[in-house]
Amino acid sequence: MNKAQILQTFMNDIWNDKKVDLVNKYVHPQYTIHLDHADPWEGKTLDHETFKERLQFSFNSFPDIHFEITSLIPEEHHIAINWIMTGTNTGSIGPYPPTGKSIRTKGMTIYHFQDNLINGHTQVFDRMTVMKQLGFG
Repeated sequence: MNKAQILQTFMNDIWNDKKVDLVNKYVHPQYTIHLDHADPWEGKTLDHETFKERLQFSFNSFPDIHFEITSLIPEEHHIAINWIMTGTNTGSIGPYPPTGKSIRTKGMTIYHFQDNLINGHTQVFDRMTVMKQLGFG
């Protein structure tokens, strides 16, 4: 499997299908979040267990979170994707209570690879649009 296929399968298995038990198959034991504003883990290097905790934080807030990859650009050590994220907020997001409202937003993530495993990301997306869709902005 090439890196583009690995990433597409990772997005489907881990994020869309919530198969957290498969994290070790796709994620390097040292996963660094290089840039992801407002992410509590920004700038940190996560082991597999902490990566799973980060997933659960998202899944608790949006149990039906789903990513549609709209474009993918492969490089030797990175894969850049544009995506559309959708979901329904049925759990708290930090200090914000659940709203029951649905969101739809676009973003871009550059995934970093080492030894054919994903070892980090750089990500930008419009969190303000999400907050407005939830009624907080």
